[in-house]
This record gives sequence, C-alpha cells and structure tokens, in this order.
Amino acid sequence: MSEHCDIAIIGGGPVGTALALALRESGLKIVVLEARKSEEQNTDPRALALSYGSRLLLDKLNVWKKIEQVSPIKTIHISQKDTSGITLLFASEMRVPELGYVLPYNALQATLHQELLNTSVQYLESATVSRLESNSDSATLIYQHDGSEHQLKVRLAVVADGGKLLEESNPPNIREYGQTAVIGHVTCTSAQPETAFELFTAQGPVALLPYKDGYEIVWTGSHLQAKEMLQWDDATFLAELHRHFGDAVGIFLSVGKRSSFPLRLRRARVTTLSHTVLIGNAAQTLHPVAGQGFNLGIRDAWDLARIILRTQEAEIGTTSMLANYRSSRLIDRNAGIGFTDGLVRVFSNNQPLLNKGRGWAISLLDRFPVAKRFIAKRMMFGANG
Repeated sequence: MSEHCDIAIIGGGPVGTALALALRESGLKIVVLEARKSEEQNTDPRALALSYGSRLLLDKLNVWKKIEQVSPIKTIHISQKDTSGITLLFASEMRVPELGYVLPYNALQATLHQELLNTSVQYLESATVSRLESNSDSATLIYQHDGSEHQLKVRLAVVADGGKLLEESNPPNIREYGQTAVIGHVTCTSAQPETAFELFTAQGPVALLPYKDGYEIVWTGSHLQAKEMLQWDDATFLAELHRHFGDAVGIFLSVGKRSSFPLRLRRARVTTLSHTVLIGNAAQTLHPVAGQGFNLGIRDAWDLARIILRTQEAEIGTTSMLANYRSSRLIDRNAGIGFTDGLVRVFSNNQPLLNKGRGWAISLLDRFPVAKRFIAKRMMFGANG
C-alpha cells in the first residue's frame, strides 16, 4: 500500500521528536517512524549534559518546564591530572542562570514523547524502515509495521536515528578512539552542588556531573581498562576512582549500576541527499567530552525546522532548501566536531612535554576572561551563538 506525507522523521528519540514538535503548527502532514516500542525507549541508562542554549530551545517547544529530575550546573571545573592546571567557568560570569543541566535521557525522552502525542503528528512505533530511496521529486521509504510492508512517499525524509540506513550511498568517516566510557551514579562525602568536573587524563577524560545526591560519572579508559572497571566490586571501583580522580569531592561512598559504551567519532560525509537530510546521531556521533553531541543534534533539529517553516510547501526537500540547511549548519557542525575531536586527541596521551604544556594552557585560560567567555559561549550555544 502506498502512502503520502510531507515529512517523514525516521527516529523518535529526543532529536527527531524535537523536530516534530517544532513543526507541529506548520500545517504539514508529518509522520514519525520509531523502530522501538515506547517502553523500550525509556530504558537508556545515560544521563544527558544539556547546555543552557538547548534549554532555551526546549523552552520554546513548551517542554522544559514539564521535565522532572533536572539538576543545574552553575560552575564547571576543568583540570589536567598531575598538573596544577585548573580553569573555572561560572554562570555568573556569563550572565546566565546556569551553564547547563544534568538529567536522565529517559526523563527527557518521556516528556518529549508525551508532548508529541498531544499534536496532530502521526507517530508510529515498532515501525522499522528497511529502505530509503529518492529521486528528483521525492523520497520513498519502505517500512514494516503491524506485520506488513508499507511504502511512504514524502517531500522530505529526515533521518534522526539509524544512520546505517544510508551507509552504502553515504559512507561515514569513522575515527576509533580506542576508548570506552563507563557510566554510573556515585555519592561522596564532599559533593559540590551545581559544580561539574572535567578531568583530563592520559587514558581519557573523567566527567562528574552533579545530579541529585551525588554525580553521574563518565569515566573513560581503554577498552581493556573499561572491561576491568565493570568487573570490579563496588569497593574496588570506588577506591580506584578516588585514586584516579583525587580529593576534589572527598571520599566516594557508593556507586550504582554501571554500564559502558565504546567511543568513536562517526561523521556522515554529507548531511543532505536528494529530498533527504541527516540530523543528530545520524549526521554525527561524538565523544562525550565537553557534552557537545546531543546539544549539537538539538541545534540541527531547530535550524532544520526554521528553514522548513520559511519554505514554500512545494519547495520542501528541494536542492535549494537543502543547500540552505547545509549552509546554516556548516560552521556550527564543523566547529563542534573539531572542538570535541581536538580535545580527545590533544589530552588523551601520556607525552610528558605535552602534559606540562596542557596544564600550563589550562591555567593560562583561567586568567583570560575573554577566552573563558568564548569557550563557555561555544559550549552553551554552539559556534553560531
């Protein structure tokens, strides 16, 4: 059976759902296709580091005030292990209430999903897209839903998840970092409320993100080191974390369930094809250092929505419209990827001369308010400001 709509969004995660919400009053016929069931989407154990800029966008979507379990970040403590290099970023210096926020992925996902159900957007769960083809006039999706195959013809197909769908025609650039991130929740004796920590070490960065009674931890190491971390009992894990991280938050007291995921840079060579656009994780998957990946994806969705809303219906998905989108995202996307990748490559090694230089650079940064504001602004709002 052949069906038609204006825009099909492949992937009902936060980025795809945010795009649908930004277009809910456009009058366009929009379909969101999500491969998972709703209950399966709310099992992701990760915490999100959300920038202040992303909070403003979620405010405009009328969802921010409905999200529960949010912890603010007003100070970011950046340091290099075994050096005296420290830089502190303060929300007050940026004249914003917070630099960012920590919240569970599933809390954001559940809120966005519930808001979407109150719109005219058609949402299909357990809808698996097996093929995406396009020509000069439209894109066509072949998907499975309710035990049968469907064909959907659209003006614009937006791939927000499932970048593998187009890998044959648009193979991504991939850089393997040789690192895995171990995540979990820890408590400690001297937690510093509303302060996030980013410690750079030779084996990779360690981030402590303030959340509730402690911190969400992202501890990076080699694949072998991460495997060992997961096998340690709680006492060993906490002792090793203290040895590695130091005394900034006192003694670590407890750790919750731990999980892990490998780290790589995966970047689509092009983000637009005929009547097709890639956003969010389908366009780029970043290392979690500095918490840029998800925020970059939200900005992808917002900029795409802006361009769709000012495009005549008959022109949606055309070469000129997609060129406008690509141009709008070029600087921010390249800067976000370059910033994150550069931090990993410069700081994740054990070269003595570089180690001293890095510590000196971090200390020097703390003495230049203009440079600190520049970096903080990039982290909050991206390169486009």
